[in-house]
Amino acid sequence: MADESGGPAPAVMWFRRDLRLGDNPALRAACDAADGAGVLPLFVLDPKLWGPAGPTRRAYLAASLHALDESLGGHLTVLRGDPVRQVVRAAKEVGATTVHVAADYGPYGVRRDEAVEEALAAEGIELHRLGSPYAVAPGRVRNGSGEGYKVYTPFARAWAEHGWRAPVERPGTRQTWLGVDGRDIPDATPPAGLSLPKAGEKAALERWRAFLEEDVDRYGEDRDRPDLDTTSHMSVHLKWGEIHPRTMLADLAQRRGQGASTYRSELAWREFYADVLHRFPETAREYYKAEFAGMEYDGPGGDLAAWREGRTGYPIVDAGMRQLRATGWIHNRVRMIVASFLVKDLHLEWQHGARHFMHWLVDGDLASNQHGWQWVAGCGTDAAPYFRVFNPTTQGQKFDPKGEYVRRWVEELREVEDQYIHEPAARPDGLPEGYPEPLVDHAEERREALARLDRLKK
Repeated sequence: MADESGGPAPAVMWFRRDLRLGDNPALRAACDAADGAGVLPLFVLDPKLWGPAGPTRRAYLAASLHALDESLGGHLTVLRGDPVRQVVRAAKEVGATTVHVAADYGPYGVRRDEAVEEALAAEGIELHRLGSPYAVAPGRVRNGSGEGYKVYTPFARAWAEHGWRAPVERPGTRQTWLGVDGRDIPDATPPAGLSLPKAGEKAALERWRAFLEEDVDRYGEDRDRPDLDTTSHMSVHLKWGEIHPRTMLADLAQRRGQGASTYRSELAWREFYADVLHRFPETAREYYKAEFAGMEYDGPGGDLAAWREGRTGYPIVDAGMRQLRATGWIHNRVRMIVASFLVKDLHLEWQHGARHFMHWLVDGDLASNQHGWQWVAGCGTDAAPYFRVFNPTTQGQKFDPKGEYVRRWVEELREVEDQYIHEPAARPDGLPEGYPEPLVDHAEERREALARLDRLKK
């Protein structure tokens, strides 16, 4: 867009969940709009997001911002405060006439961007939305009646039929990057005892290439095996937009086989949950199926603390909860197992677990986390009813048959024999020193969970 003299004017690229240079339509648009007049690469540390993010995501975000700054030759501007004030101030300071962003479809992001757009317009500056963190933007996939989908399978079919654009090239190397006063990239460190993956676009691309070369072909068979550790670990890179799903889908399209197809379906789950949250923003906190708010639940207490600490006496549950605190991540199959245990065995509302996950997960994504929890709890988009109850013992035996995952994370059980690794209380010699008795009897609590469902129906 031209300035008052008719020549090209500077532009602002406001990064949010797109911390990369490659396949970034908003960044390309900002560079094209500036046409050599200069682009301000900007990130705003919004206190409404920074504080609630939890120590794990704050530490990772800081590392990702440093990586982005390095890729920009040290020209990333990071400001702290209300985006309405900071984006407008920065744009005015560099003389920008346009601000470019990838559209945000989250409940808070929509409200924030509307407020920023209004404030910019009052100064004669335009906000341009181009692209999103998704291959297909939420709200685009609709059924024949023009409505959004309520369950995954028809959504995934329509999503694939809708398709997506090809990746865009990164801007040329000869860009003029601008800056403003107050540059403040945080130096957050992770909590003691927690190790985080390498952050940044380069790390994301390296990890993705390694997965494609080593593990994608067997993804369909191995994805539920936490002991094998062959999943992609791309969720954190998708969370912060260090890679775009469109880039991944373009690579998967070059491959045949069940592994690539199954992985593509997992990307569709991510987009489905984003679509549902966009259409029903209240489900970030409330029940998707409102009737489940009336079920009988127990109050949080010592059982919740034991679950959080990985001391339930159920090895696969404890391994998952300890993995979370050590790495900020849990294998997806184990996420379902620990979630089911909290809701169905301990009879606690899903929100208690979802909050704990969002506090510690490095890949904590509001849509995927909240609706993943509701899926397990039986009150979400899943067509199957509440009576799906994961048996933590048989799940461990099936998906961690030799107990390698359990031994990796539960130190007290490392010397336990294979036949007792998922039922240490059954050992003739008794429980290993320091490991707790089972917190509850699963069979009994399963019956209680189903009884509460019956009472809810009456």
